Amino acid sequence: MQDIDALRAARAVVVGLGASGRAATAVLHEVGARVTVAVPDAEEAERADLPAGVAVVADRDPHRLAELVAATDPGLLVASPGVPPANPVLASAARAGVDVWSEVELAWRIDRPSTRWLTLTGTNGKTTTVGMLASVLAAAGWHAPAVGNVGTPISTTVLDARAGGRPLDGLAVELSSFQLHFTRSPSPLASACLNITDDHLDWHGGPEGYRADKARVYEHTRVACVYNVADGATRRMVEEADVVEGARAVGFTLAAPRVAEVGVVESHLVDRAFITDRHTHGQVVADLADLAHLAAGSGASVPPHVVENALAAAALARAAGAAPEAVAQGLRDYRGGPHRIELVATVDGVDYVDDSKATNAHAAAASLASVPPGRAVWIAGGLAKGASLHELVRDRADRLRGVVVIGVDQQPVLDALARHAPEIPRTRIDPGEHEVMTAAVSAAARLATPGDVVLLAPACASMDQFDSYAHRGEAFAEAVRALAAQA
Repeated sequence: MQDIDALRAARAVVVGLGASGRAATAVLHEVGARVTVAVPDAEEAERADLPAGVAVVADRDPHRLAELVAATDPGLLVASPGVPPANPVLASAARAGVDVWSEVELAWRIDRPSTRWLTLTGTNGKTTTVGMLASVLAAAGWHAPAVGNVGTPISTTVLDARAGGRPLDGLAVELSSFQLHFTRSPSPLASACLNITDDHLDWHGGPEGYRADKARVYEHTRVACVYNVADGATRRMVEEADVVEGARAVGFTLAAPRVAEVGVVESHLVDRAFITDRHTHGQVVADLADLAHLAAGSGASVPPHVVENALAAAALARAAGAAPEAVAQGLRDYRGGPHRIELVATVDGVDYVDDSKATNAHAAAASLASVPPGRAVWIAGGLAKGASLHELVRDRADRLRGVVVIGVDQQPVLDALARHAPEIPRTRIDPGEHEVMTAAVSAAARLATPGDVVLLAPACASMDQFDSYAHRGEAFAEAVRALAAQA
């Protein structure tokens, strides 16, 4: 089964009905496939408002659901990212020799060879980087929206363009490890892995599986495989990738760039990869001032991880031919997504910054690094998922003025503070507190002095007390606005 023509009249089963599953269902139905949706709960399918003619099989027992799927005699399964490969429905189909695709794979089969894809993954920073990349490409005159894990399904985007919508010049594609697992065919113009630290190990069966799935981003790359010089694992991924002949390895670094790298010289972002005289010269493509609006508060410098994101975006865009002026303009135009180092308000000389999207220790460490030493009142905690926070607190204790601990499982934060920052004042918010974030913001305000940054960078997931990291960030912003109204 190779392309959109082969999908017509194919028997396809979509497993799961998240955003990707709903998109895959709509696209397969639109191109003429005979579509069945497999879900644990039939009411979920009813709520999804599926197209007429789409069949549904449902059973809460995954083994029974696998039997129901097999009875449809499918030629193809499309797996939603939330469904792990060990799920009996997917595992039994794979054993029977049925193709199992991601929604990303489906999109590529529909789209090829018309659109230039620029793909990226990483444990942290994906959404920021893909937003920067889309902004740079827009400044270069491309219609190349950010799609994929950022929230906009790829398959519906490319099908709309094929069906007479605005033509695509390219796509800025954010990919999660879940999406990459069942993705085999894409041949991107350029690709990147920003960083790699262990995450989602239960889904992938361990660190080796997680890293192998992340490495898929580089497969079949045609022009440039962009890696993080400071993260040797990303370089090894490039070295082991099966790329198109002629594709080059391009590093990004916070240091002065060597040949085949983009990096930082004084206050400049400099390209020594995509210019003809790169062995002797560098090309300035942007300045740190172009990122100043992304700093965490009025007195803060641009966070190092934000600079890294910008360098990766610049490298991908330069691989696609974007001019230096477009890189600089695109970075100036980019506005960070919600809940990612977002200044909510300044109250009595204290900046209140929402980085609720910092759901693991690596992201929280990067966020704290953006605050001047001794100036962070850190709101931390939530669902730690068994992770240790000792290294995080050890490395960022110098940034702390005080800590407010939230969450049902507070012990990982408290243990790390007791060991590595015992002198730092802290306040615990009772897990039974009805208005958790109001209490947390009030406690942080009492610890803060003018010039400080109250930083929500929890280093933990949100589902213990909130619906999502977005819900947590919105509760923080609401509490800050209430505090400002009282000032």
